[in-house]
Amino acid sequence: MSLIDQIDKERLPEHVAIIMDGNGRWAKEKGKLRVFGHQNGVVSVRDTVEGAVELGIKNLTLYAFSTENWNRPKLEVMALMELLVATINKETKTLMKNGVRLNAIGNLASLPDKCYRQLNETIEKTSQNTACTLTLALSYSSRWEITEAAKQLAIDVRDGNVNAEDITEDTFASYLNTSDMPDPELMIRTSGEHRISNYLLWQLAYSELYFTPKLWPDFRREDLFEAVIDFQKRERRFGMTSEQLN
Repeated sequence: MSLIDQIDKERLPEHVAIIMDGNGRWAKEKGKLRVFGHQNGVVSVRDTVEGAVELGIKNLTLYAFSTENWNRPKLEVMALMELLVATINKETKTLMKNGVRLNAIGNLASLPDKCYRQLNETIEKTSQNTACTLTLALSYSSRWEITEAAKQLAIDVRDGNVNAEDITEDTFASYLNTSDMPDPELMIRTSGEHRISNYLLWQLAYSELYFTPKLWPDFRREDLFEAVIDFQKRERRFGMTSEQLN
């Protein structure tokens, strides 16, 4: 039986989040510059997105560039930004063909102008697609997101738009970048690292975590399928007992 045939389409995670890790190590193993790994990682993105569409996963969020990544060598950052622009431009046709809507979260205003413009053009062009929403986390960190949400909520309380006594978890979540999407049910991290790295800290509160030793440029849709199969074998109790769920 093929991997996809082992998956129960009625119990798919509605939202899968991925930390795409290992591009640099993959390139180093081949005696290449780190940017070579990032370039090959684009192939993995394309295949994974198409795999998500094939399965019927409605939301896929990829950690593409963190706020901490700005501290990398300037040459690598510049190469990453150029690659991002070129990839978004090149992949627009593929997104349209697969019915994928592009979205982005993070401190997008910090992106280079050319990158920001291309990103917004593709977001607008794909805005009516409904098969899957692909969200890129760009210049993103969860602590930044939570801090910005707290600031805006504090301003609204100060201005009388929100009563402090009425603030709930749902109220706070509405101030996050992800307010228009469900929390991830499954988070995948490649490269064998076992940490969340400042990614969707609020949203991952009850997510199932899946770690694979594969470096991101080697990741393909079959690896996504294996992660979903593993997800479907788990019992998600949300603080309750097994007996309460049955």
